[in-house]
Amino acid sequence: MAPRAAVSTPLDGKMYQWVSMSLQGLVPIVSSLVAFLLLYIQALQVTTMVNEFRMIAKPTFLPGMAYLLVTSLLPEWSYLSAALVANTFIIWAFIKLFELYNLQGANGRIFNIGLLLGIASFFFFPSFLFAVSVLIGLMILRPFRLNEIILLLFGIATPFYFYGVYLFLNDRLSLQQLFPRITFNVPTLKNSIWQVGSTLLLGIPFLMGGFYIQTYLRKMLIQARKTWSIVLLYLLLAILIPFTNNTFTYTSWIVTAAPFAAFHACAYYYPNKRWLPVVIFYLMLAFVLAQQFVTKTWVF
Repeated sequence: MAPRAAVSTPLDGKMYQWVSMSLQGLVPIVSSLVAFLLLYIQALQVTTMVNEFRMIAKPTFLPGMAYLLVTSLLPEWSYLSAALVANTFIIWAFIKLFELYNLQGANGRIFNIGLLLGIASFFFFPSFLFAVSVLIGLMILRPFRLNEIILLLFGIATPFYFYGVYLFLNDRLSLQQLFPRITFNVPTLKNSIWQVGSTLLLGIPFLMGGFYIQTYLRKMLIQARKTWSIVLLYLLLAILIPFTNNTFTYTSWIVTAAPFAAFHACAYYYPNKRWLPVVIFYLMLAFVLAQQFVTKTWVF
């Protein structure tokens, strides 16, 4: 309801700064349409992740619905940003990671996972920290192999290698040019009843989903159990990401949306009392519509 032009900061990755400059001369609605397209693609990615790896008993579109609802709770999550663009590659990397279970000859795919994280870092530099979750995930899904870890690190470094070559050929090579500046600080949180409401609607279905996952965990395939463990690690690390290169908004926390949506999908799918997920859905929908039409929280 409030189109916003793409804006970059000096802390954003080089690729996002280029994208932002390319969109500068266009009307804000173009940036909003690009943001919506990315959110829709990410919703499909989350749906694919949950269904393909049988994280829920039967195939369902609830993960995608949950993702679009979750990303509507905070205005910053619906605007085009470096973290939003990078999130597409991060989710893709975790889908590729989950495919490695019992897979023989996975060297090429492991390199590609690192490459996806490296590309994500060119949009939102703190994305490279997800390598920690991916490394732990590799150890959960597969026996420890040093060559696979080295391949993953080579994949992450590859985009920086080619960018370094480009800088060298143009006589601009330096650490400041090659790597964005990293800062660590505590995000400034707004004191608002709407922010409290967003937090509750994010947290309560998450806790419900976690309860149902724990209840049905023994009935799940071993692969699904391991996948849920990695998704929880994914979420825990994603919560810490906004403390690096923070822009004093909630924008960077968009990287938590995918694992939150997976848990929310379980809160919609598993309850025996079918009225409960219906109530949660309409509460979230009413809250989002109220923010857009009644308040000015979507204009900042």
